[in-house]
Amino acid sequence: MRPAYATPNDVRALRAFALTLLAANAVPYATAALYNDPSALPANTAYDYIIVGASPGGCVLARRLTEDPRTRVLLIEAGPERVPLEIPFLASQLQPNTAFDWNYTTVPQSGLGGRTVAYPRGRVLGGSTSINFMIYTRGSADDFDKIAELSGDSGWSWTAIQPYFKKLENLVPPTDGHNTSGEIDPSVHGTSGPLNISLSGAPLPSDPRIQATTAQLSDEFPFNEDMNSGKPLGIGWLQGTFGGGIRASASATYVRPVLGRPNLDVLVNTTVTQLVQTGTEDGEPAFRGVQFAQSRNGRRFTMNATKEVILAAGTINTPQLLLLSGLGPSHALRTHGIEPLVDLPDVGQHLADHPLLTNQYGVARSADDVFEAVARNATLAGALVAQWLAERQGLMTSVGQNHVGWLRLPPNDTAFEAQPDPSAGPLSPHYELLFAPGFVSSVAPAPSTGLFMTFFAILVTPTSRGSITLASRDPFTAPAINPNFLSTPFDRAAMRTAVRSAARFASAPAWRGFLTGQAGDFAAVNISSDDALDAWARAQTSTIWHPVGTARMGRCGDASGSGSVVNPDLTVRGARGLRIVDASVLPFIPAAHPQAAIYALAERAADLLKSGQLTCEYTWIFAQTRSSAHRCIHTRRFTPIPCSDAACFLPSPTSQRTLVGSQRDRGRLLYTPVLRILLGIALV
Repeated sequence: MRPAYATPNDVRALRAFALTLLAANAVPYATAALYNDPSALPANTAYDYIIVGASPGGCVLARRLTEDPRTRVLLIEAGPERVPLEIPFLASQLQPNTAFDWNYTTVPQSGLGGRTVAYPRGRVLGGSTSINFMIYTRGSADDFDKIAELSGDSGWSWTAIQPYFKKLENLVPPTDGHNTSGEIDPSVHGTSGPLNISLSGAPLPSDPRIQATTAQLSDEFPFNEDMNSGKPLGIGWLQGTFGGGIRASASATYVRPVLGRPNLDVLVNTTVTQLVQTGTEDGEPAFRGVQFAQSRNGRRFTMNATKEVILAAGTINTPQLLLLSGLGPSHALRTHGIEPLVDLPDVGQHLADHPLLTNQYGVARSADDVFEAVARNATLAGALVAQWLAERQGLMTSVGQNHVGWLRLPPNDTAFEAQPDPSAGPLSPHYELLFAPGFVSSVAPAPSTGLFMTFFAILVTPTSRGSITLASRDPFTAPAINPNFLSTPFDRAAMRTAVRSAARFASAPAWRGFLTGQAGDFAAVNISSDDALDAWARAQTSTIWHPVGTARMGRCGDASGSGSVVNPDLTVRGARGLRIVDASVLPFIPAAHPQAAIYALAERAADLLKSGQLTCEYTWIFAQTRSSAHRCIHTRRFTPIPCSDAACFLPSPTSQRTLVGSQRDRGRLLYTPVLRILLGIALV
């Protein structure tokens, strides 16, 4: 999401002004274990884990794994160590076309009339949490229960994941100290975790109108006190990853406070170019090595981990790195001259993202268009930034939006003529509404005149699926990114419903004298016409930057090509010593801003790693039936597998996972006379 808060010249001036002020007032932090040059890393260091990518997944793991002083971790980030701009209101100045962004662009989108779309992703310590708009939404209970169902692992269910949300959160008061009763349910949240969560401390002119609408149109737009309760449906106050008036990124909250740990090294401005096979274990290649460099023609460095390499490079870069390393669809790898090492047809496939469509309305009073007031008045902008620097108070502590809505399509919506309901369940929304006090567009520049408010319509259960594929075998060349936006009848119909829903919200009595009607190019759109809305969506739809699913999680023992890349414990199928902990593993796209889910996923992954537990753990029991036939019993699925007297063999290489405790691989038996008798009788 890139709000066009101002004309291009105004945006550049505001960005330069803010960066100059902040550079002079930057808060220093420890850098004892932070390296800008790979050659400066400590010599002869044996790292237990090498983490690729300082995303929320990578930052959480770096902190949690090094809580054990015996565990040594190297975290490698392609971008710089920090973003100097931590003012929440100025988040739009961090992307695109900055040093902190990968500055990706999609391939032409057939569903958008052949347009390409700017595709910002964070290229900095903290990943996209350092440049995003900080909206914090866990998702619905149905979302997590569906992940548990699809993965076969109840540890991903809503109930099971709750302790991790509370572990990571630190709910703090808003900067203005206002009474938040009725705006949030503190019992839902954690209060001692690393990540600050808060409500806005800067009221916006539209706030009372939005609240009034939830009362006037309560059947369609009910108020929800806390949408992070697992039941998000309704309109409520927006919670964000900020506290004390400052952005709370993964790097600021998880990594910076522990940079002094002697067992953590962080290497920035360095790109991992390839995973290195370090051997073969039980017929499967092991990838405990990484190759990295700082430029296309720069020196290549190689380093191995003693335990695992963990990919946390994100939905775009993780599949790119897998493909470059020979893990992916064999036929596609060969077209680029890459030797296939593990045939994983689903690497880079199933890309899902939330399409965003901004719809502008006019406002009657200049004081109610906050964005234009700031963008068109350099003196005001300077005073607001100065206030933030001196007090951490005022408008700059806000993300520019104070409410969010999560809503479902009506059961008789025409979208369901194309296919069944794609949502995770009745608690999950189909679309999201956001409300911004000014002109916002990812396509059109902000007009130099006029007063605006923008209603966002975001489809959060899209059925369109795209892909990440190699454009080149050069790791410094961006991959081909194809989200395939609005490519299905359901998505187009659902987007029409979302825009019309926003229009009904804007027609409530609460907006009389505040809104003046549709404005800008949206003024010419006949919202009662399907064709007109489809044309508007093709011309204006962009992304809210929520790509997921390009290395999806599946069930233990799933065959190659079954739709997944990793097991429920996030280990890569058909490989050893390699795990993925980022948004690419989500088996479907949550109906929420996914950063919260990734934090929780990484917290659980850290516990799995620290405990040594592998979810795809097999217990084999050797049993003899009364007919003297010897069988192995797989105690998880109770599936009899024929075997010899000497050994029980696992059914396929992809299911060769751990046995009880440290007993690994084929041929190890758990034998008890009592179980032998009981199971033998049962098998007859």
